[in-house]
Amino acid sequence: MTGKEIRLKRLFKHSDRLFIAPMDHGVTIGPVQGLTDVPALVKLIRAGKADAVVVHKGLVGQITDYLGSDGCELIVHLSASTSLAPDPNRKELVSSVEHAIRLGATAVSVHVNLGSANEAGMLKDLGMVAEQCELWGMPLLAMMYVRDGSKESEYDPGKIKHAARLAEEVGADIVKVNYTGSVETFAEVVGAVKIPVVIAGGPKMSSLKDLLVMIEESVEAGARGVAIGRNLFQDPNPTHLARIIRQILDNKSNRQGSRNLAIINF
Repeated sequence: MTGKEIRLKRLFKHSDRLFIAPMDHGVTIGPVQGLTDVPALVKLIRAGKADAVVVHKGLVGQITDYLGSDGCELIVHLSASTSLAPDPNRKELVSSVEHAIRLGATAVSVHVNLGSANEAGMLKDLGMVAEQCELWGMPLLAMMYVRDGSKESEYDPGKIKHAARLAEEVGADIVKVNYTGSVETFAEVVGAVKIPVVIAGGPKMSSLKDLLVMIEESVEAGARGVAIGRNLFQDPNPTHLARIIRQILDNKSNRQGSRNLAIINF
């Protein structure tokens, strides 16, 4: 078993469905509601049995007590931009695979906005990071979004399928994309690649039911997990919501079916 395979196994620690909690938003949009105390948040997420958290390198030292075999696995996010920039869609690398290894990371992640003016540079960065991940045996999570100026494009099945396939062919081990809105169309996305596909949680939803049904439908379509950020850390009870998400993922993993689980548990 290679180092990358060992680390991937550590990521999928609770079942064959991956539950990631991204907490890298502080760089992009600042210390928004739910992210004012990241260590306390990671403690709550750990209690809900999330598999991994995504943070930038500067916060790792604050959350080490909640990481590891009895906590969450660490994914260090390597790319960044801010909402204050002239072009917020332009992501730049702000860390390296080697530095993530020194921090004890189980995986790294890179964000790419397809269709944006700086797509080429972000693709080059993704490719170079993929090569470094192969060298060091580090799993790579590619966060792939379609940002060509059209809101409809962000959920377009054909474009999302392209984004997922691109991530796979450039060297990612896991790809994160938006849910396309239906089991049928998202099954096409999943079927376009051999690597695990996880869905993005997106902006805070007005309905908890909508969030949980989206998770159920995505896994029914073949998704291997979720990456839920704002909808989790801005919930009044992140531990309780995390447990529900974990239950949905594990029930689906065990092929028991949970069509009504979201309705029953909130």
